[in-house]
Formats: sequence, C-alpha cells, structure tokens
Amino acid sequence: MSAPARVAPGRAPERFTVRVPGSKSITNRALLLAGVAAGRSTLVEPLIADDTRAMLEALRVLGAGVSERTGADGSVRWELDGLGGAPSGPARVYCGMGATVGRFLVPMLAAGSGRFSVDAHAQLRRRPLGPVLEALRAQGAGVTGDAFPLELDAHGLEGGTVTVDASVSSQFLSGLLLAAPFARRETRLRFAALVSRPYLELTLDAMRAFGVEPRVERDAITVARGGYRATEFAVEPDASTASYFLAAAALTGATVALPGLDRRATAQGDIELVALLERMGCTVRDGAALELTGPGRPHGIEADMNGSSDVFMTLACVAVFADGPTTITGIGHARVKETDRIAACAENLRRLGIQVDEGPDQIRIHPGTPRPDVRLPTYEDHRVAMAFSLVGLRVPVLIEQPAVVSKTCPEFFELWRATGASVGLEDGSW
Repeated sequence: MSAPARVAPGRAPERFTVRVPGSKSITNRALLLAGVAAGRSTLVEPLIADDTRAMLEALRVLGAGVSERTGADGSVRWELDGLGGAPSGPARVYCGMGATVGRFLVPMLAAGSGRFSVDAHAQLRRRPLGPVLEALRAQGAGVTGDAFPLELDAHGLEGGTVTVDASVSSQFLSGLLLAAPFARRETRLRFAALVSRPYLELTLDAMRAFGVEPRVERDAITVARGGYRATEFAVEPDASTASYFLAAAALTGATVALPGLDRRATAQGDIELVALLERMGCTVRDGAALELTGPGRPHGIEADMNGSSDVFMTLACVAVFADGPTTITGIGHARVKETDRIAACAENLRRLGIQVDEGPDQIRIHPGTPRPDVRLPTYEDHRVAMAFSLVGLRVPVLIEQPAVVSKTCPEFFELWRATGASVGLEDGSW
C-alpha cells in the first residue's frame, strides 16, 4: 500500500461487531518472559503484527524455540521453548520500530552474558533510551552508545537500589523490571515521577503470570533474585486498537460490540477512553462483549489523558464533531512517541480547517466542518493513520502511507469497513 488510502462516508450500520486483535503491549511483555522462562509457554491469541514479529524474531535469534499452531477452537497459539534464563551472546538483534522490543530487550540482554549488537529502524533510533542505559550502567552493565545502534558487553546485572527516570516513558521502568529477576541480588527500582502508569501494571501482571511477584510501593518496586516459569498466557484484545471502533460508534450513533474486551477486568490504560466517551454522551453496556452506543453529536469535554496518551488522537478526532471545544491535557510525553504526536495531530487538524490550540502538554480542539479530500500525512505513525480514519466517517480524507498500520494492526483498513466507511486506495489498486 504505497498510494494513499481514501476513507469516505458510507452507509453506517445501526450495529456492528469487531473482533479486535490482541494487545501489542501485553503480547510483547508475555513474549519476552516466555522467551527467558524455564520450559514451554503458550501464548493464546497473540497480536500478529510488525512489533510482535520483531520481538519473536529477536527471541529466535537468541536461541528460544518458536512455533505457531492453531488450537481446536481456531485460536492462534505461539509456543516458545524458553532459554531458562537471561540470553547468552554473541548475537545480533534487530528491534524494528518497536519501542517495547528495544526498551525491553536491552535490559534483558544486559542481564545475560556475552556480546550483543542491537540496532533498530531509524524511527526508533530517534526515540529516547537514555534512562534505561543510565540505570543499566549503574548496575555495572557495559554499554557502548547512547541510542540505537548499541553494543553490549554483558556480564550480568548487579541489582541493588537503582533510581530510574520514568517521567518520559514507563517503558524504561518496565524494561528494567522484566530483567530484574536475573540480577545477582535483589533489585529495588526507585522512581520520582511516572507517566502512563497503567502500562506499568501490565508489566507487573505479566511478571506475576510467569511466577515472579514484585513488591510494589508508592515510589519503588522490589524484585527478588530468581527466574520465570513457563505458563499458558491468554492475550486480551488491544484497547488501543479498540479505541477507533468505539469512537466510530460515537460519531455515527451506531452500537459497536467488542467481544472479549472487559473494561472491569483489563489493566490496559487506554480503556479509559470508554469513560471519556460516556462523558461525551455515549452509553455503555459491559458484558462478554463491551458495547458502546454513540449519540451522533458528542459533547465537548476536558480530559487529563496522562494514563492513556496513546489514544488522545482518537478523542481529538471525535472532538472535531462535538458541540463545544475539547481540551486534552497531561500528554507531554506523547511528543516523544513514533512522532511528536501533539504536533502531528494539530497539523493534520489544521490541514482539515479545524482550529487548534497547542501547548507543551495539551491540545484544545474547536469543533468545525472539515474540508473534504485533504491529504493527511501519517509521519510513519500507525496511530495517526488509524485516528484520522475517524474523520473519514464524516468527510472523505486521504491517508498517506496506510501500510504503517501494520506496526500494530495490519488488518485495520479491512476491519474499518465494519463501521460503514468506504475504504480503498486512491489509485484504485486495493
């Protein structure tokens, strides 16, 4: 898909159902732990996308046994014969665009032994890594470089008390936690500030599922020396991907059903969008499938999305069609994602003719009527492509680089047709 995708209004159904693929955040945490656990683990319904394939291939390079099969119920299952400890080099590892791949693998490699060369796509090379490397060097790790590509001369981690700067990304803390059981002594990771705390909870839940029980305090987490044991792990649907279909219902007045997504049970922070859409006038029914019915004309609101910044653009695109302005705050860390998402969101809304006020950690959207057939760059960011497809439910838009969605949801545009949208490539080749 090199030509832009044209997303245009179609005939919106009164009700539609979407089976959202598995969570990327959960899949990559579980994959890494299965890869270093003792024994054979099974991941049920993992996300199959660029980021998770990158983690899977890295584990294969490091020596983990990997196979894929289909269960009797039709579910996809990845089976991994774990290494039974931190990896041994030498090895060359490529992380692709996946921040969860790079930021989680580097500490795990440092906890192992031998020489590792680690590189990534140019986009990930630009993203921050310093807090992870600083904490690893404080534990005696030999690291050459301050960003990808890196060289690691691994001879294990010392453990002890280490201070981590988690004010830009919780992934820094998560990566260090995942590797902590392999340190030579108990590890206590301290942090003063933390963004996206729900993602930390996903890390803790995954560690517990694989047999490690961290001790959690308000500003510190302690992990005893030990290792992970193999398990069967079911991956729940991705709340971030689900956000676009929830928002589609909010804009069209339809009812969407999302089987397997339970906001009462999930620790995924992006499920917060459901409550925000309720405030905008949607009605929600919890059950075996999360159901949301939109009002058609949402209300403008004020929302602090510090814990759910990956879906702030979803809310911003809904806000275009609201009955008043919407202000989203607490999202400064979104400036160091795949792109500067605040700037990208503001620029695309302005291209559409929408008035936007932008601040260091916030954005305010004034509702209006978007210009039709505007070409919208995606800045190599999957979430830009998916979020701005929402505008296409009301006026035609052209989404550049549509293949970028393969990072976390390769089938997105096929699934998007369930909303009633008309979807095709501008050159008619799709």
